[in-house]
Amino acid sequence: MRVVITGATGNVGTSLLEVLAAEQQVEEIVAIARRRPQRPFPRTTFVEADIVTSDLSELMRGADAVVHLAWLIQPGRDESVTHAVNVAGSERVFRAAAYARVPALIHASSVGAYSKGPKDRFVDETWPTEGTSTSFYARHKASSERQLDRLERERPEMRIVRVRPGLIFKREAAAEVRRLFAGPFLPGSLLRPGLIPLVPDVPCLRFQGVHSLDVADAYRRALLSGARGAFNVAADPVIGPAELAEIFHARRVKLSSGLLRGAAAATFAVRLQPTEPGWVDMALAVPLMDCTRARVELGWEPRHSAVDALAELIAGMRAGSDLDTPPLARRASGPGRLRELLTGIGGRV
Repeated sequence: MRVVITGATGNVGTSLLEVLAAEQQVEEIVAIARRRPQRPFPRTTFVEADIVTSDLSELMRGADAVVHLAWLIQPGRDESVTHAVNVAGSERVFRAAAYARVPALIHASSVGAYSKGPKDRFVDETWPTEGTSTSFYARHKASSERQLDRLERERPEMRIVRVRPGLIFKREAAAEVRRLFAGPFLPGSLLRPGLIPLVPDVPCLRFQGVHSLDVADAYRRALLSGARGAFNVAADPVIGPAELAEIFHARRVKLSSGLLRGAAAATFAVRLQPTEPGWVDMALAVPLMDCTRARVELGWEPRHSAVDALAELIAGMRAGSDLDTPPLARRASGPGRLRELLTGIGGRV
């Protein structure tokens, strides 16, 4: 099997390359990334290409499957840049795979694609995917779902899979996660248990997480199966204020969702952190996902609990953990996080 992977140097991409290293059915991997990493992966050839501008169909010709992982989180202050990659770039990937007559296309969707839903019960993959209107990330994920709807109608012979994970954690993604969501002013030492005295107890602050390697295993199983359609992927337990308080050895403090969003908006406006407030809206809106279909049809079971995966990420953030690929490496922040400051903290990629 010959597999083409976009966004192969990121959080999930590196985990997928690691998982596929032991998979004998995958004989060749073409890993597409804007910047070639220093470290090698078994049976993997890295190709420097940009999904916004490069000729993708030639890279995909002869492939048995394309896994589309490329996605931009930042800049949060200029949606034209993220839209060019996430929406227009994804459309170029989908069309190139169709033009090259690739039999299978597997796309990294997200819980963020879902419309507002319940936090007291679980929903399956038939829940509407219109996203959260105030979140560019959610709007872009929903747009990609519509693009795949059209492609399924036009190319019914193509096997299309949408993987919809919860929040994805691993230790080696710590430097990138801190850079993308917390910004240069967060000292890693502050994340030591007991040093954060309070966590917000906000209605609807309940979310699902999953370890990056477990998400990668879901992609592996989707690659090797005849599966089609959408699959929710998340581990137990659901994480809420009680779980966060336990992880940080902190006390819960009642807080309204409006006050939480206001704090996010204010700190974003004065460039203390790069996360635009739509992320808060999305986190409070998305439903809890039922992952029965992945378990039954793919035989998927997470090896890590959601709490353990999050705790691993936080430990990595304290230690400054990273991986020697361009998106995940600590050096992407520059000396003393200078490069983050020069981007305007969420103003540029």
